[in-house]
Amino acid sequence: MLGLARGGVPVAREIAAALEAPLDALIIRKLGVPGHEEYAMGALGGGGHIVVNQDVVGPLEISQQTLSEVAAAERRELLRREADYRRGRPPADVRGRTTILVDDGMATGASMRVAAEVVRESGPRTLVVAVPVATEAACRQLVAIADDVVCADLPTSFAAVGESYRDFDQVSDAEVRRLLG
Repeated sequence: MLGLARGGVPVAREIAAALEAPLDALIIRKLGVPGHEEYAMGALGGGGHIVVNQDVVGPLEISQQTLSEVAAAERRELLRREADYRRGRPPADVRGRTTILVDDGMATGASMRVAAEVVRESGPRTLVVAVPVATEAACRQLVAIADDVVCADLPTSFAAVGESYRDFDQVSDAEVRRLLG
Protein backbone atom coordinates (compact mmCIF):
# COMPACT_ATOMS: atom_id res chain seq x y z
CA MET A 1 0.00 0.00 0.00
CA LEU A 2 1.52 3.29 -1.10
CA GLY A 3 -0.12 6.56 -0.09
CA LEU A 4 0.74 9.69 -2.01
CA ALA A 5 2.20 12.05 0.55
CA ARG A 6 0.74 13.88 2.15
CA GLY A 7 -3.03 13.68 1.60
CA GLY A 8 -3.13 10.10 0.35
CA VAL A 9 -1.35 8.65 3.39
CA PRO A 10 -4.36 8.82 5.80
CA VAL A 11 -6.61 7.21 3.16
CA ALA A 12 -4.00 4.52 2.40
CA ARG A 13 -3.57 3.89 6.14
CA GLU A 14 -7.24 2.96 6.48
CA ILE A 15 -7.10 0.64 3.46
CA ALA A 16 -3.83 -0.93 4.65
CA ALA A 17 -5.36 -1.59 8.08
CA ALA A 18 -8.44 -3.21 6.53
CA LEU A 19 -6.31 -5.41 4.24
CA GLU A 20 -3.58 -6.00 6.84
CA ALA A 21 -1.09 -4.75 4.27
CA PRO A 22 2.19 -2.89 4.80
CA LEU A 23 2.06 0.88 4.28
CA ASP A 24 4.58 3.30 2.84
CA ALA A 25 4.47 6.80 1.38
CA LEU A 26 5.29 7.82 -2.15
CA ILE A 27 6.33 11.42 -2.47
CA ILE A 28 5.15 13.19 -5.60
CA ARG A 29 5.13 16.97 -6.01
CA LYS A 30 2.47 18.80 -7.95
CA LEU A 31 3.79 21.48 -10.28
CA GLY A 32 1.27 24.21 -9.58
CA VAL A 33 0.49 27.08 -11.90
CA PRO A 34 2.15 30.18 -10.40
CA GLY A 35 -0.50 32.13 -8.54
CA HIS A 36 -2.88 29.14 -8.66
CA GLU A 37 -0.72 26.44 -7.06
CA GLU A 38 -3.55 23.92 -6.59
CA TYR A 39 -4.06 23.84 -10.37
CA ALA A 40 -1.54 21.30 -11.66
CA MET A 41 0.45 22.09 -14.78
CA GLY A 42 2.28 18.84 -14.10
CA ALA A 43 3.87 16.69 -11.42
CA LEU A 44 7.31 15.51 -10.36
CA GLY A 45 8.36 12.17 -8.90
CA GLY A 46 11.53 10.53 -7.63
CA GLY A 47 14.21 9.76 -10.17
CA GLY A 48 13.35 12.87 -12.18
CA HIS A 49 10.00 11.60 -13.49
CA ILE A 50 7.93 14.52 -14.72
CA VAL A 51 4.54 14.73 -16.37
CA VAL A 52 3.41 17.99 -17.96
CA ASN A 53 -0.28 18.73 -18.49
CA GLN A 54 -0.17 20.19 -21.97
CA ASP A 55 -3.90 20.95 -21.62
CA VAL A 56 -2.90 23.46 -18.92
CA VAL A 57 0.55 24.64 -20.07
CA GLY A 58 -0.48 25.38 -23.66
CA PRO A 59 -3.61 27.49 -23.12
CA LEU A 60 -1.99 29.40 -20.22
CA GLU A 61 1.19 29.94 -22.30
CA ILE A 62 3.44 28.80 -19.47
CA SER A 63 7.08 29.10 -20.53
CA GLN A 64 9.66 26.34 -20.28
CA GLN A 65 11.61 28.59 -17.90
CA THR A 66 8.62 28.94 -15.54
CA LEU A 67 8.03 25.19 -15.67
CA SER A 68 11.74 24.53 -14.92
CA GLU A 69 11.77 26.99 -12.00
CA VAL A 70 8.68 25.45 -10.42
CA ALA A 71 10.10 21.93 -10.95
CA ALA A 72 13.43 22.87 -9.30
CA ALA A 73 11.66 24.23 -6.21
CA GLU A 74 9.43 21.15 -5.98
CA ARG A 75 12.42 18.80 -6.44
CA ARG A 76 14.03 20.36 -3.33
CA GLU A 77 10.81 19.83 -1.35
CA LEU A 78 10.49 16.24 -2.61
CA LEU A 79 14.00 15.41 -1.38
CA ARG A 80 13.33 17.08 1.98
CA ARG A 81 10.15 15.06 2.50
CA GLU A 82 11.76 11.78 1.46
CA ALA A 83 14.48 12.31 4.07
CA ASP A 84 11.96 13.41 6.72
CA TYR A 85 9.45 10.58 6.22
CA ARG A 86 11.89 7.73 5.62
CA ARG A 87 14.39 8.50 8.37
CA GLY A 88 16.98 6.36 6.62
CA ARG A 89 14.58 3.56 5.60
CA PRO A 90 14.64 2.55 1.94
CA PRO A 91 11.42 2.88 -0.07
CA ALA A 92 9.09 -0.13 -0.09
CA ASP A 93 10.16 -2.82 -2.53
CA VAL A 94 7.16 -3.39 -4.81
CA ARG A 95 8.93 -5.68 -7.28
CA GLY A 96 6.71 -8.66 -8.10
CA ARG A 97 4.00 -7.60 -5.61
CA THR A 98 0.47 -6.33 -5.96
CA THR A 99 0.73 -2.63 -5.20
CA ILE A 100 -2.16 -0.31 -4.42
CA LEU A 101 -1.41 3.34 -5.02
CA VAL A 102 -3.74 5.65 -3.07
CA ASP A 103 -4.47 9.37 -2.99
CA ASP A 104 -7.24 11.46 -1.46
CA GLY A 105 -8.64 12.19 -4.93
CA MET A 106 -7.76 13.17 -8.49
CA ALA A 107 -8.67 16.36 -10.29
CA THR A 108 -6.27 16.48 -13.26
CA GLY A 109 -4.59 13.16 -12.44
CA ALA A 110 -1.08 14.59 -13.01
CA SER A 111 0.29 13.61 -9.61
CA MET A 112 -1.15 10.11 -9.85
CA ARG A 113 0.21 9.67 -13.40
CA VAL A 114 3.74 10.42 -12.21
CA ALA A 115 3.24 8.19 -9.17
CA ALA A 116 1.96 5.32 -11.33
CA GLU A 117 4.89 5.70 -13.75
CA VAL A 118 7.39 5.67 -10.86
CA VAL A 119 5.78 2.57 -9.33
CA ARG A 120 5.36 0.80 -12.70
CA GLU A 121 9.09 1.25 -13.36
CA SER A 122 9.77 -0.59 -10.08
CA GLY A 123 8.17 -3.77 -11.46
CA PRO A 124 5.04 -4.56 -9.42
CA ARG A 125 3.13 -7.71 -10.39
CA THR A 126 -0.11 -5.71 -10.39
CA LEU A 127 -0.63 -1.97 -10.01
CA VAL A 128 -3.97 -0.71 -8.71
CA VAL A 129 -4.81 2.99 -8.40
CA ALA A 130 -7.44 3.69 -5.73
CA VAL A 131 -9.04 7.03 -4.86
CA PRO A 132 -12.24 8.08 -3.08
CA VAL A 133 -13.13 10.75 -5.68
CA ALA A 134 -11.95 11.77 -9.15
CA THR A 135 -12.91 13.16 -12.50
CA GLU A 136 -13.77 10.65 -15.17
CA ALA A 137 -11.01 12.13 -17.37
CA ALA A 138 -8.37 11.60 -14.67
CA CYS A 139 -9.41 7.96 -14.25
CA ARG A 140 -9.32 7.34 -18.01
CA GLN A 141 -5.70 8.58 -18.16
CA LEU A 142 -4.62 6.01 -15.56
CA VAL A 143 -6.10 3.01 -17.38
CA ALA A 144 -3.08 2.96 -19.71
CA ILE A 145 -0.62 2.76 -16.80
CA ALA A 146 -2.41 0.86 -14.02
CA ASP A 147 -3.85 -2.64 -14.18
CA ASP A 148 -6.97 -1.40 -12.41
CA VAL A 149 -8.39 1.97 -11.38
CA VAL A 150 -10.84 2.06 -8.46
CA CYS A 151 -12.77 5.23 -7.68
CA ALA A 152 -15.65 5.41 -5.22
CA ASP A 153 -17.19 8.61 -6.60
CA LEU A 154 -17.13 10.26 -10.04
CA PRO A 155 -19.11 13.46 -9.50
CA THR A 156 -20.54 15.05 -12.65
CA SER A 157 -19.76 18.51 -11.30
CA PHE A 158 -16.15 18.64 -10.11
CA ALA A 159 -14.05 21.70 -9.30
CA ALA A 160 -11.70 20.40 -6.58
CA VAL A 161 -11.02 17.24 -4.54
CA GLY A 162 -11.71 19.11 -1.29
CA GLU A 163 -15.36 19.61 -2.28
CA SER A 164 -15.97 15.93 -1.54
CA TYR A 165 -14.75 16.15 2.06
CA ARG A 166 -16.33 17.64 5.19
CA ASP A 167 -12.83 18.19 6.59
CA PHE A 168 -10.06 18.76 4.06
CA ASP A 169 -7.41 20.25 6.33
CA GLN A 170 -3.80 19.97 5.19
CA VAL A 171 -2.07 16.77 6.39
CA SER A 172 1.11 17.70 8.25
CA ASP A 173 4.54 16.12 7.97
CA ALA A 174 4.17 15.04 11.62
CA GLU A 175 0.91 13.25 10.79
CA VAL A 176 2.53 11.42 7.86
CA ARG A 177 5.42 10.31 10.09
CA ARG A 178 2.95 9.13 12.76
CA LEU A 179 0.87 7.15 10.25
CA LEU A 180 3.97 5.52 8.77
CA GLY A 181 5.38 4.76 12.24
